[in-house]
Amino acid sequence: MDRMEAADNVKLTSLSSKGGCGCKIGPADLMQVIRSLPATKRDPNLLVGLDTSDDAGVYKLSDDLAMVQTVDFFTPIVDDPYSFGQIAAANAISDIYAMGGKPLTGLNLVAFPITTLDKRILADILRGASDKVQEAGATLVGGHSIDDKEPKFGLAVTGIVHPDKVRTNAGAKPGDKLILTKPIGVGILTTSIKKDQLSEEEVQRVTKVMSTLNKQAAETMEPFDVHACTDVTGFGLIGHAMEMAKGSHVGIRLNKTKVPVLPRVRELADQGFVPGGTKNNFNHVQENVTFPDSMDQTDRWILCDAVTSGGLLISVNPAQADDLHNQLRDAGVDAHLIGEVTTENAGLIVVEA
Repeated sequence: MDRMEAADNVKLTSLSSKGGCGCKIGPADLMQVIRSLPATKRDPNLLVGLDTSDDAGVYKLSDDLAMVQTVDFFTPIVDDPYSFGQIAAANAISDIYAMGGKPLTGLNLVAFPITTLDKRILADILRGASDKVQEAGATLVGGHSIDDKEPKFGLAVTGIVHPDKVRTNAGAKPGDKLILTKPIGVGILTTSIKKDQLSEEEVQRVTKVMSTLNKQAAETMEPFDVHACTDVTGFGLIGHAMEMAKGSHVGIRLNKTKVPVLPRVRELADQGFVPGGTKNNFNHVQENVTFPDSMDQTDRWILCDAVTSGGLLISVNPAQADDLHNQLRDAGVDAHLIGEVTTENAGLIVVEA
């Protein structure tokens, strides 16, 4: 039996109580919990920790080597188990790329109803992840599994980076241009998959976007004067841009017409297929964002849409922005110049129509 046949009678997204958006716990709730924790002594070798809500932790091992660590997992957002494994792996590995690192090893994190679902489904999930980890040039070294009524899957990933070449979300400088390397709207589309609103071709298109590694984008930007970088995931484009603005003590201006959006996202959002995570993102950021009066609620939700395995948001020296943008496009990356960093409105986002 091949990987598609193994899942013929199982709709994985129907097993997810989250509605298939793969959303994180809301940023406001998460920060409230983190702030309640007792303060710990700062280790001087911890280069990046919890301070700026960055994509991964970075720990200095020597003068020329630092370790990058991250973990991510979620419930199924597509029904094909092999694709789910690939997406989960690409999503977890992306944090290493966002920090300027090279992924080395991965550990599988598995929750699976082993007595009620065909074991071949789990095998296909693991095979998809393994293939994606190999594509990234990393190695799977083990993992951990539990029996759970709701399937969940992801990875803990370790990478390396030179301590002087760490890319954080807190270094953006006024005048920088912002480049986004994947289209948004994934959360609305994956919610629509659960409601049987997408054709097979549309499912394959959004699956390809999510399962594409940010490897090419990261390698292309490596020699450029990139001041800050983050990957756009569960908190949405505006949520992650706001983290960059706050961490860097700058303002950010986004041009809505320049932001790439996947086909049919607007149509499906208008029909009500907006995940709860997207609405939570909007509620969290709305007091820190100036939207144009002409922008309706649907477009505001789209800019806050909860993304799974999204692209990199790159803040680059303005003198190099066009060159980086062109090189990304030449490398096959769907890159778009979408805004700029400003001195005004530090920590806030201004959206232009």
